[in-house]
Amino acid sequence: MFSIRFCDFYSLTLRLLLCSVAVILAQNEDPITRTMEAFSGYPIHQLSSFPTSLSVDPLSLHKQIDELATFSDAPAPSVTRILYSPKDVLARRYIKNLMGLSGLSVREDAVGNIFGRWDGSDPQLAAVATGSHIDAIPYSGKYDGVVGVLGAIEAINVLKRSGFKPRRSLDIILFTSEEPTRFGISCLGSRLLSGSEALAESLKSTFDNQNISFLEAARSAGYVKDQDELSTVFLKKGSYSAFVELHIEQGPILEAEGISIGVVTAIAAPASIKADFEGNGGHAGAVLMPQRNDAGLAAAELALSVEKHVLESGSIDTVGTVGILELHPGAINSIPSKSHLEIDTRDIDENRRNNVIEKIQQSAITIAKKRGVKLSEFKIVNQDPPALSDKFIIEAMEAASKELNLTHKLMISRAYHDSLFMARISPMGMLFIPCYKGFSHKPEEFASMKDMVNGVKVLALTLAKLSLN
Repeated sequence: MFSIRFCDFYSLTLRLLLCSVAVILAQNEDPITRTMEAFSGYPIHQLSSFPTSLSVDPLSLHKQIDELATFSDAPAPSVTRILYSPKDVLARRYIKNLMGLSGLSVREDAVGNIFGRWDGSDPQLAAVATGSHIDAIPYSGKYDGVVGVLGAIEAINVLKRSGFKPRRSLDIILFTSEEPTRFGISCLGSRLLSGSEALAESLKSTFDNQNISFLEAARSAGYVKDQDELSTVFLKKGSYSAFVELHIEQGPILEAEGISIGVVTAIAAPASIKADFEGNGGHAGAVLMPQRNDAGLAAAELALSVEKHVLESGSIDTVGTVGILELHPGAINSIPSKSHLEIDTRDIDENRRNNVIEKIQQSAITIAKKRGVKLSEFKIVNQDPPALSDKFIIEAMEAASKELNLTHKLMISRAYHDSLFMARISPMGMLFIPCYKGFSHKPEEFASMKDMVNGVKVLALTLAKLSLN
């Protein structure tokens, strides 16, 4: 009796299942695809173009990194590539050529931000962007920023080889002058893209240490024919639906913990300060110590006060660096009559960082008074807020890492990047890959091919997900 009822139940269940499948097939829907759609959240017509395999060409990527490193004003293994220098112009040409070979349409704006676009099936939608920078501070390495540009080009190639068809267009951006080397302005290109009218105005009267104006240097490289063009660089908020930057960590955490991918949740708040003291100077032998007004010692004391106030913050996330200290006239037997400092302060907490800046300024005033010198300038060059990565992009980066069976870690970026300013235009996210001992901004900077391939794959899959959104 029980076995008959069980058979009847089994037969009824089977008939109902077959009827359900028949209804679905009548509607031209595959039940397996429908299940995939429900699981992934992506519509069927989009899943049909989702990448099923990701094949990176490591030899080509390695060759391009080495070739780009040859455009340098310093001998190998160092790289020096300063904004609008002849080597910078050649490097830009190299990147534009690679973009063209990848089938991207290329354009440049008035300050030399370079855009390579792969048109999506719905080009009227806001595009998804990725990219980084290729300028390099004196005697640095060949991976900082470069991985995010050449890696982005390879990520597009990976998606094309997989047969993927983007819905939203995909842009690669080479940002102008992420480093502050020539004109003392970090993230110059991305700041302008984010709509900084103050920067556009100040660039009209900005000079480098060779007394060459920004406008003159830009024109020599083929950009900015007229100063009013600077505002044409601005992008409206929402110009992109998402921005993701691939970068070496520039710190030791991922390598030390054996983790493949860093998913950045926030970028610390950076600030830059310029300070100048003026004293009397004099002969190093003739002027006795009690009668001196030494601008050099004032600068030295302020440098130590930066360290003091940073440590007093009580947080390991507060950092301060005196990266430039110049003395005039710069002779061993002459008491410095002028001194110049450039100070970098950063923190993930904006208020805590601002409190440190206020203490540094008060110390500068006190030191000048005590030493009988003049504080001729104390200028906050930039005082930027932190940026948070977008939750949806974080989830996409995490999902891509998991799907590729790569370990990942949520982490904060204490260095700042163009992503900090792209966050003012669109939702933003960053991917880190390990680098050797955390070295960066020096010739020993290194990222393994394995780690770069992992980063390119995660970037490619993340771009695909965001493009279909």
